[in-house]
Amino acid sequence: MLRLPNFEVRTPERLDEAVALLAELGEGARVIAGGTDLVPNMKHELFTPRVLVSLARLPELRGIGDAGPGWLRIGAMTSLADVAADARVEQHAPALAQAAGLVAGPQLRTMGTLGGNVLLDTRCQWYNQTYFWREALGFCLKKDGTLCHVVEGGSKCVAAASNDTAPALMTVRAELVFAGPDGRRVTPIDDLWIADGIANKKCGRDEILVEVRLPHSGSGHRGAYGKLRDRGSIDFPLLGVAVKLELNTEDAVADADVVLTALQARPVRIKRASELLRGVRIGTEAFLAAARGVAEQAHKQAHPMPNIPGDADWRRAMVPVYVRRTLEAAATRAGPVHAV
Repeated sequence: MLRLPNFEVRTPERLDEAVALLAELGEGARVIAGGTDLVPNMKHELFTPRVLVSLARLPELRGIGDAGPGWLRIGAMTSLADVAADARVEQHAPALAQAAGLVAGPQLRTMGTLGGNVLLDTRCQWYNQTYFWREALGFCLKKDGTLCHVVEGGSKCVAAASNDTAPALMTVRAELVFAGPDGRRVTPIDDLWIADGIANKKCGRDEILVEVRLPHSGSGHRGAYGKLRDRGSIDFPLLGVAVKLELNTEDAVADADVVLTALQARPVRIKRASELLRGVRIGTEAFLAAARGVAEQAHKQAHPMPNIPGDADWRRAMVPVYVRRTLEAAATRAGPVHAV
């Protein structure tokens, strides 16, 4: 049986108190929200905090509502189940609603939070193991070792970003609001990521994600999320594809965005997606041809490594398949896509 290490739980009732605790405790503390990823990682001794700072008594971090003219806010402690079921999220960011609805299974979506998924630790099949398993192989770059078992002789960790909601948020140019010792700061989600598997986010240990802000979308907005995984539930993505289409009054594409996850330490935006689709009407052979063009571009950009389960060559072969299917699902409002 895997046991949790000894730790203390603090439950502040004010956000500034929580921030102050993190600043005071430093490396010895971690935030716990839903705990669906943190607790298993603690059992594997990937994290060994002395203190967990719980956000459970901070109601301002929950809920979905307006954030000023033209913006929707989602509190970081809002459950993934609530995000998936909310009509306003479905209206303004359908890819996000679909992505949230495909995270893990129903029980974990009820406990897990949007903020926790956005800030999910990178994953690698050589890292997400028990202490004894990792010790037998001499550990790895990401935790306790000096070797990369994915890239022979590699000096940089290549653990993969595996959060379903991140690419969906990137397609709608979401903003993140953090609270820290110096007050609040707002950052575009694209600016959060670093291409480093050890720590792939520009976020201080004494900062707390307060909310995610989404711009309101127009009537021509379409979106979808595609997820490749071994089983129909529970699993982290072997590949995630988020798509956004903005249509004009003639149902032609005015703008498009395609972002992939589970490939590298940060989500990958597909180059030329908007260029290849712009001006093409959905529901036509021309759209299908343009979607195939975007899929080919994605295949060129995608270079999976054996860092997560699933044969890397097969995962790469699935990239154009899922990009094309997810584009078609967005155009026809038929998402999500989650079957081979």
